[in-house]
Amino acid sequence: MHFWKSARLEWLAQVLVCAGLLWSQGLRAQNADLETLRVERTEEGLLLSAKVNIRLPGAVEEALDKGIPIHFVADATVLRERWYWADQRVGQAQRYMRVAYMPLTRRWRLNTSSEPLTNAGLGVSLTQHYDSLSEVMSSVGRISRWKIASAEEVDAGGRQSLRFQFRLDASQLPRALQIGSGNHASWTVAVERQVDLTQESQR
Repeated sequence: MHFWKSARLEWLAQVLVCAGLLWSQGLRAQNADLETLRVERTEEGLLLSAKVNIRLPGAVEEALDKGIPIHFVADATVLRERWYWADQRVGQAQRYMRVAYMPLTRRWRLNTSSEPLTNAGLGVSLTQHYDSLSEVMSSVGRISRWKIASAEEVDAGGRQSLRFQFRLDASQLPRALQIGSGNHASWTVAVERQVDLTQESQR
């Protein structure tokens, strides 16, 4: 009897662990899939290339059609493992993207910068124009040879990992939409992955 009770408890624990993992993965990937993620070490530093497949919720597409800009953020953090304390952050980079529909020209505009793009101004940013929403969103999700850390930061030794995050920045929405969106899935586009940097850079 004791054996069967222990076996049932062990089975229940495994089910709960699996459910927890699935719930965690669900939180880390909403309306977006990370198709590829690759890093390479060069004399310049650590370069990241990635392809994020984005599925815009209906509420986001509707906002874009009404001329409301939508902001996205890509964040890459390089961590060094420390057995005696929390992992040390040795490098970090952000990429800010702003997508807007231009009614007069019926074209889509994408602004990209390493600094936040506020509604008050675009600052120093790269501007590109596209003929369709699918084209501009494909460009938003495509990252090529993005420098995320210097050579000195990643050559200091120790076991390192990379945490990559991509998300829709709801904080840049108009105030009325921020109140209505909250953490609702119809306004969430996000994906996150953490990989062993040493193994990934050798691919």
